[in-house]
Amino acid sequence: MSQDFNFDFTGLWDRIRSQLQDKGVSIDFENGFDFSCVNPMGGGVKVVCVAPDLKQSVEEMGRKPRDQVVMVRVDESTLGDLDAWVATGAVKSRSEAAALFIREGLKVRSDELERLRGALREVKEAQERLRQRAREIFGAGSADDAGDDASPDTQ
Repeated sequence: MSQDFNFDFTGLWDRIRSQLQDKGVSIDFENGFDFSCVNPMGGGVKVVCVAPDLKQSVEEMGRKPRDQVVMVRVDESTLGDLDAWVATGAVKSRSEAAALFIREGLKVRSDELERLRGALREVKEAQERLRQRAREIFGAGSADDAGDDASPDTQ
């Protein structure tokens, strides 16, 4: 169920402009800006700045080897969209199209991912404290020290 919501934009443009300038992006709202939003999940609005075209991202991808394989299942609609991007000549293959849009999606959600990375670091630190405690209790010959592959990181 989607909900229309009203948002007080007083000072919002100034905050957006300031934060973008801090990141080296210049933006001009002098001619006004029509903004309306329907947020199906409720909550606030996220403003994301993305490049106006994908050329730079495609070029960046070409500078680094894409030697890591990720298998992904997609629905027919997504497959059709990937094929359409290949047909335009903008990318060479479905793989390149998928890699491009995964990369772009990760950029858009980088703030959330960084917050999650902090939580992951905390979990890894807690796991290491647990292993250390187990070594203290069971001695240096514990299963973890012997290279047992049953640790949570390898499953």
